[in-house]
Amino acid sequence: MDLLLKYFPDLSGEQQEKFRQLGELFLDWNSKINLVSRKDMPHLYERHILHSLVIAKVLPFKPQSRILDVGTGGGFPGIPLAVLFPEASFTLVDSINKKIMVVNDLIAALELRNAEAVSTRAEKLDGKWHFVTSRAVTSFPKFYTWVENKISADHFNDRPNGILYLKGGDFREEIQPFHPRIEVFNISDFFTEPFFETKKIVYLPLTGKA
Repeated sequence: MDLLLKYFPDLSGEQQEKFRQLGELFLDWNSKINLVSRKDMPHLYERHILHSLVIAKVLPFKPQSRILDVGTGGGFPGIPLAVLFPEASFTLVDSINKKIMVVNDLIAALELRNAEAVSTRAEKLDGKWHFVTSRAVTSFPKFYTWVENKISADHFNDRPNGILYLKGGDFREEIQPFHPRIEVFNISDFFTEPFFETKKIVYLPLTGKA
């Protein structure tokens, strides 16, 4: 919890309690169903919860924002963001049923009334969202084809609606087709822990259709 407060000192008592509960609940579930690498569990707050929250440093979602989290896995980045932004709404999707079962349990236990989890493929979803988030579930060009028609034309945040993609390593070739619209942010500009040195946020604004 101290790590989260280091970068998000304004967390309310309720938010702090939800993040504390999330750590306990996730540890229990991950011992039963392998949601993330068990080697990561001692570093859950750094490598999964804080990593998810870095999106807020690039774009703090305004109330009434709708966010689609694709390939959510164990609920990242969707659940931490739903705790941080209680007045925004989050739809978390993954094609693996057992993962969505866990995510639904976490949402219920944390009493997150602004989040829902759905077991499906992103391409099959109906609806529009202001932003689509993900943690590197596939190559960026492929991901783009999954979600390009999911973006709303109703822009009211500080950045135009689009994709916010957490990614690591060298992916310059992947994003070349999207220049000059695409922006890449170094997470190390926001968080000083060595884990984040090679991590990035890829932001691609999309016009969207009404």
